[in-house]
Amino acid sequence: MTKNEAQEKIAETQRLLNAYYGVLKLEPRREPLRELISTMLSHRTTHNNEEKAYFQMLEKFGDWEGVLKAKFEDLADALAPAQFPGQKAANIQKVLQLIKDQPANKGKISIDFLQKLSTEEAMEWLTSLPGVGLKTASLLLLFNYHKPVMPVDTHVFRVSQRVGILAATDTPEKAHTILLEMLPKDAVALYNYHIHLLWHGQRICTWRKPKCEKCVLNGICNYYREVVKADLEI
Repeated sequence: MTKNEAQEKIAETQRLLNAYYGVLKLEPRREPLRELISTMLSHRTTHNNEEKAYFQMLEKFGDWEGVLKAKFEDLADALAPAQFPGQKAANIQKVLQLIKDQPANKGKISIDFLQKLSTEEAMEWLTSLPGVGLKTASLLLLFNYHKPVMPVDTHVFRVSQRVGILAATDTPEKAHTILLEMLPKDAVALYNYHIHLLWHGQRICTWRKPKCEKCVLNGICNYYREVVKADLEI
């Protein structure tokens, strides 16, 4: 598939999903520091256990200063519902210290200084933090600071690949850049593409037994044409 063909396909995917799910307003789902720490906790952890670990941590230590000053063993114990609680406890304390040490913060624990940075500067700073990858940084910058970035989770990646926007050889890391190059550099459009593909991957284009007969994208989908429809014609 040529770049122009992929661009046409992603534009049609946007149009169909905007019509199906409706265009959403870009609103933060959580305050910035919670978004950052909760997303760090979410790695290889269910949403329920992520939430349980987050609230146990704050209930035990009170606020971010309390979390920062907590004994490592006590923090790891509070984070036990999450996978790899020891590693996450260490990373969270390192991240909180790095945030507190930011000159712009004057000893406060806040990441609102990111709003004043360019997208590239903010992304570089976030991805330099221990335990913070491209997906976490992109989610935070798009949801909370309306920066034009493209978060790619497992659902966004799977749907984009099945439809044929991404190649079989593309990786989730590369997909952040590939999709961003083809989408409008508009935070609301990027947010809608992310959320719509997230929902679509959860409800329709599931990993096992995708509901292709119900899918509004089956008219442009490579997976439907090459796998599902081909099987029906045998």
